[in-house]
Amino acid sequence: MTGAADPTARRRGRRTRTESADTRDRILTVAREEFSERGYEKTSVRGIAKAAGVDSALVHHYFGTKEQVFASAIEVAFAPALNAPEAVAEGPLDDVGERLTRFVFGVWENPTTRTPLLAILRSAVNNETAAAVFRRLIASQLLRRIASQLDAPDAELRAELAAAQLVGCAMMRYVIKLEPLASADMEQIIARVAPVVQGHLTGP
Repeated sequence: MTGAADPTARRRGRRTRTESADTRDRILTVAREEFSERGYEKTSVRGIAKAAGVDSALVHHYFGTKEQVFASAIEVAFAPALNAPEAVAEGPLDDVGERLTRFVFGVWENPTTRTPLLAILRSAVNNETAAAVFRRLIASQLLRRIASQLDAPDAELRAELAAAQLVGCAMMRYVIKLEPLASADMEQIIARVAPVVQGHLTGP
């Protein structure tokens, strides 16, 4: 009978697509772990492939170069958190410092988003490729939205100074793990940092 669909082939097709998606997700998960633990320079496509149980060619097939693997691993994991800056930026300016501070530390306190952030920070310090990914995420998704709400000629500089304050605190708490900051209560940190961030954004 000509033209009849083969149900077995359909099942194979669905299974193949599912298996491909699962493989791709596994590679991304492993890549995030490798970049977080080793940094960009010491992580290789071959190492990612070995840890994911696949061939290096398959990693290149799905993602391309090492830089593209890094960008995909970071951005896919971090994407849900990047939707929040709209609410952060669009509220009243008199408490934007606290909203921004709570948002940033909330991302860091969440284990799901902390891993890609650690990978970015540890890698960005020593590698321009990783630093470019970090700048793109921070600038396009967060700082520009904040700056657009500020009625000041130096709005971009103000937003960048606020970000520097928050990134520096996060670096000391989560990467360097300097005590007592590393184990301090989060509300205490927010209470001390938020006014400084507010000052950068709306102060004289």
